[in-house]
Amino acid sequence: MTNRIGDDAPSPPPVRRVLFLPAEAWPKILMPLLIGILSLSVWEIAVRVNDVPHYVLPPPSVIWQTLLRDWHSLSVSLGITLQITFAALAVAAGLGLALAVLFAQSKWIELSLFPYAVVLQVTPIVAIAPLIIIWVDDIRIALLICAWIVAFFPILSNTTLGLNSADHNLVDLFRLYRASRFQQLVFLRLPSALPLFLAGLRISGGLALIGAIVAEFVAGTGGRASGLAYRILEAGYQLQIPRMFAALLLICLTGIAIFLALGLIQHLALRHWHESALKREG
Repeated sequence: MTNRIGDDAPSPPPVRRVLFLPAEAWPKILMPLLIGILSLSVWEIAVRVNDVPHYVLPPPSVIWQTLLRDWHSLSVSLGITLQITFAALAVAAGLGLALAVLFAQSKWIELSLFPYAVVLQVTPIVAIAPLIIIWVDDIRIALLICAWIVAFFPILSNTTLGLNSADHNLVDLFRLYRASRFQQLVFLRLPSALPLFLAGLRISGGLALIGAIVAEFVAGTGGRASGLAYRILEAGYQLQIPRMFAALLLICLTGIAIFLALGLIQHLALRHWHESALKREG
């Protein structure tokens, strides 16, 4: 007795993925990369054709060579700047989350203190950084305070909004089952606020780097405590413009890396349950 074709035919082996990334992710990577390569090519050609001096505008190739040549000193300064950036981001995240929880527990406290957080946000850090540096003896702490002021508000504002945006039906359900305020906070309000907290953290990562750079510009610290901002000032005083651009390039790449790292943390924390990270077909 013969079997009909297809009755007991073995199933084809599963197709292995050749690409490490999904197909829809490649355009997001390749298109910006293509635009960047074209822009750098135009920059390089324009400088070469017009014979622009390097002390006015160096071509990208010279900037890259300078970055490789001076990598040791620039990397040391980058490490100092990153220490201030991550410390300020950690303090901003911890204090912003704590104050947001406090605001969610008492509207009177929120109405009393939130306007002062707005004042810190709208006050230019360039204007108050000199005062902070004068008032605080330790220059590292002064730089940390300046970077914290810049990074603090997005976390506080987003987390407060998230804590107050819990589903009212779920809030009523918790009250119906006589859940305590602590249980409502831990099992309802904090999970609801997590996406907005992570979004604020992602914004504050770049702002902390900006705050650290601006504070270093104002402080003008040299020697072993010199960050990337001082390297830029030093290169400007000595008319080493390629070195200045190399330091700027390092700052830009660092900011992009911080943004992508925090975005990855946000995706990993939300990918299994939140609507913003779930994949939809169609």
